[in-house]
Amino acid sequence: VQLQASGGGLVQAGGSLRLSCSASGSIFGINDMGWYRQAPGKQRDRVALITSGGSTNYADTVKGRFTISRDYAKNTVYLQMNSLKPEDTAVYYCHAHVVFNGREYSYWGQGTQVTISS
Repeated sequence: VQLQASGGGLVQAGGSLRLSCSASGSIFGINDMGWYRQAPGKQRDRVALITSGGSTNYADTVKGRFTISRDYAKNTVYLQMNSLKPEDTAVYYCHAHVVFNGREYSYWGQGTQVTISS
């Protein structure tokens, strides 16, 4: 199973970006999918999560600005990021709990850099 993330880049504060992450490979099903971020010298923190049933959860720092969504048919998760701030600068990683052969496995994407200039 591979998770391929895309959509990062450099934008000015107040701008928007949309991240995408597609899962491919031997997949019976996907439970939750999420986005995490890691700034230099800091731990990786969860930004947003969406369950198989469509429930969402956000970090307090991004509530009201970021929206996570999912295309179940395409095994793809999106992160729409609006009103971006310099403190949102980080490498963003997608994550998925994938079901295969009756078991759940954890997978990470390769990370995409998001840089917000002030």
